[in-house]
Amino acid sequence: MDLQIFSRGQDEETCQKGDKIIPATMGLVPSDLTSLGQHTSGLYERRRSSVVLNLPGLEVFPGDLLVSDGAADYLCHPLLLLNSESKKPRWPFSRRGTQGRDKHKHISDLEQRLSSVKITDFGGYEFHSLKGKTWNEVMATHQKLPADQLDLRKQQEAVWELFTSECTYFLDHLLVLKMIFMNTLKYLQTCEYLLDVDSWRLFANLEELSQTSFGFVSSLFAIIKDYFDASETSPPMDFISVLAKYFRGSLCQSHQTYCLNYSAAVFYLESLKQREDFGIYLKWCEQNEQCRRLHLTELLVAPLHRLTRYPLLLKNIWKRSTDSTEKIVIYSIQEKVEKSIRDLEGKVKWLDNFQKFRHLQEIIVWPPLWDRDKRFFIPECLKHVFKEHMAENILSPTNRHLLYEGKLTLAESTRFLDVYLFLFDDFLLVTKTKCNKKKVGGLDTGVMCPSLTPELQTVIKEGGSCKVLDQPIPLDRLVVKSIDPLHVSVFGLRNAFLIQHESRYRQCIAAFLLQAQTENIKKTWMAQITAAISCFTKSQETKKISFFTSSTESSEI
Repeated sequence: MDLQIFSRGQDEETCQKGDKIIPATMGLVPSDLTSLGQHTSGLYERRRSSVVLNLPGLEVFPGDLLVSDGAADYLCHPLLLLNSESKKPRWPFSRRGTQGRDKHKHISDLEQRLSSVKITDFGGYEFHSLKGKTWNEVMATHQKLPADQLDLRKQQEAVWELFTSECTYFLDHLLVLKMIFMNTLKYLQTCEYLLDVDSWRLFANLEELSQTSFGFVSSLFAIIKDYFDASETSPPMDFISVLAKYFRGSLCQSHQTYCLNYSAAVFYLESLKQREDFGIYLKWCEQNEQCRRLHLTELLVAPLHRLTRYPLLLKNIWKRSTDSTEKIVIYSIQEKVEKSIRDLEGKVKWLDNFQKFRHLQEIIVWPPLWDRDKRFFIPECLKHVFKEHMAENILSPTNRHLLYEGKLTLAESTRFLDVYLFLFDDFLLVTKTKCNKKKVGGLDTGVMCPSLTPELQTVIKEGGSCKVLDQPIPLDRLVVKSIDPLHVSVFGLRNAFLIQHESRYRQCIAAFLLQAQTENIKKTWMAQITAAISCFTKSQETKKISFFTSSTESSEI
């Protein structure tokens, strides 16, 4: 058997062109080389490694590469050839050029796929030509004289304004979002592009919303059309039934569902804009002439604006109506829409607070007792007794609110420490931010709460956390004091103030000397803490009064 050895110390030029070098495994001996062809499937998955051989009269050292004529079939595999034409090792980190070409090809294929997409014209709807016309123009077109009664004509104009504005809303906003943006995204995903983009996060219940709006505008159009087709002696338009059907039905509910997702959708959109493939899709959609130079952000907000405009349009119809029965019905419908908007505001605030606390639970780390204070010695065999994970439930109640937050500097004996403070409506929490810059990515920004501060968003993106330095400070045990610059100037402190944690016996058990970036930030922090303490104290006193009052009533009974 012919056996060639190419040692690491040997110059590469001494290896003749065409010689083949095999990847070897530990423990391989020359007698095994003839059977390499039978084990190719298993050896393909192994990495190239050194071989140690002991042959009589021949020295082979670790790192030497062996070539055998009896393994020609195994060596001919293109993934394993290392000759003069392919000297670079085929490691994953050496594929940057290939990945760049693949990425360019992927982007090129995406652009080609988008160029084949055809968007149907929205002019096929029968009411498309009416959205820009006034009531008098339509009356003249149908050769129908305006009503002799001035009040009736004003009411018809108010109903017409509701109809035309709904036409514009459906055709120029909802339909554009659905046909150009959402359907194009779904089509690309069927072609295996943008598969990780969540359509619901961006568009929520857009399909339901567009169907409801289409039914509403179609019903109004049918009533107006019947009015024009009827004789002069026919009764006026019966629009009250349509208003009651949709405003008391799914119109407000579908808008509520969409609006609850809006802030998260915009936040998710901003994170997607950083991607090249999504940017190409977004640019192609926004360049469509039916978008009328509107961007996706401007289109997504349209349902919010529409929901808030409904009460104004209904109020205009109510003001121009003369029939008392109609006015009562229209007013009740208007009240229902306004109540729906108020409920939505409450739901948005609750949802925002819930999402914020959910993310705070993920990034705030509660260290165990023996890590917080080295004075407490707990043997390993007893650490299981302390259920420190229960501290995470402190942020779970949905009735707790975060009043203020921000970065400050904590002065310690030998150093300055960057801290992040959370002022809740019942306690203050001092944490130390820790950014894990070595971690790639972090949490998906699309699921982050938009109301989180940029500092916390940066911490989350870098996979960091906020480590609690000490136990939460209840507001009724907290004292804040301003520090005169003369007292701490020797330490290089500016804009400093002191926070004391007192026990129920008014003994100071912890103190934090904090420094703000500016004097205004210091004053703001002190004002926020003072106001929170005052509100918390008043609420506690109110609870005590109500408790004693109820106890007195119970004893009398």
